[in-house]
Amino acid sequence: MSLEQEIKVARKEIVSDGYDMSLGEIMNLYKENELIINPEFQRLFRWDITRKTRFIESILLGIPVPPIFVFQDDAGMWELIDGLQRLSTIFEFSGILKNDQGEVVVPSQLEGTTFLPSLANKKWECWEEGDETIDKSMQLQIKRARIRVEILLKESDPVAKYELFQRLNTGGTELSPQEIRNCVAIMIRPEFFSLLKELSTEPSFMNSTNQTDVALEKQQGIELTLRFLAFRNVPYVTGLDVHEYLDSALITMAEKEDFDIEGEKAVFQRTFNLINETLNTSSFKKWDGAQFKGMFLMSLFEVIAYGVSCNLTEYEQLDRPQQLEMLQSKAKALWQDETFTNNSGAGVRGTQRLSNLLPFAKEFMKP
Repeated sequence: MSLEQEIKVARKEIVSDGYDMSLGEIMNLYKENELIINPEFQRLFRWDITRKTRFIESILLGIPVPPIFVFQDDAGMWELIDGLQRLSTIFEFSGILKNDQGEVVVPSQLEGTTFLPSLANKKWECWEEGDETIDKSMQLQIKRARIRVEILLKESDPVAKYELFQRLNTGGTELSPQEIRNCVAIMIRPEFFSLLKELSTEPSFMNSTNQTDVALEKQQGIELTLRFLAFRNVPYVTGLDVHEYLDSALITMAEKEDFDIEGEKAVFQRTFNLINETLNTSSFKKWDGAQFKGMFLMSLFEVIAYGVSCNLTEYEQLDRPQQLEMLQSKAKALWQDETFTNNSGAGVRGTQRLSNLLPFAKEFMKP
């Protein structure tokens, strides 16, 4: 198939429309529950007051508002795909934004800016005695500002809205790849995202992975949890970019109606309880012949965690001292094995690592 033919086929999967609307019309759609914003998004990502102020300032100064993207479902409702922070800032400032309990969010007081120092402490309307408000003319100016709405129609491929969300949010500095996946998981199946979040806070998992504050902030724990579930449920295709594999695996598992949430949860807990009791905070660190030391290593996590989960029944048939001795000896022996050492380390690409170490892990970690 030629490039031109590939483009034609791909375009058929995304059926779109779009037109300009006023922010006032968008506000009315939200108030009438015809524009849906998943409340989980509000908890995950919020602009600080400085960014909110600068955005309101931009509207008042007549600076064009970037387009938003929505998905139109069978009932004609719009689900927001991209533009969360912009719209939620407007909705909050105007006093119509609701949290996941359906309660109106109390608006923040704006800051002063270089161009509009008098914007400091302003609100849309009075919430408490002494509140300073913007004039009616300014409210109308905000309501009349135009915004382009790009609409992904229901005739599109069902996966198209997830792909679109990822593409629109990839490449910037605000969201990590896993933060974007979190949003996709929520869009597909909130229960699956809840599973990822719950497992990532299991004490044995958190202790054995021994993550830094920076890693936790970037959702590294949720990504490691996703990797673990993906390795067990979605075969890795040799040569596929690791992040593309995780993106695809997430969608596959979240969309699977019979995905065994409770079963996978139990395996996860049993696996990391065993690993943590054996190796503690050294679980995924290098053995130098005398001690485990250094930083967390992804290659060790992939081999040990996945390998133990594949052989969990065999480990649990051993008595406790045998379990601990066997697992500790395996963690040390990895560093004498050529398959592991040749496919791990800073110079090895993720595609090579997964292709060679996942099959190896299942066999090597057998007790």
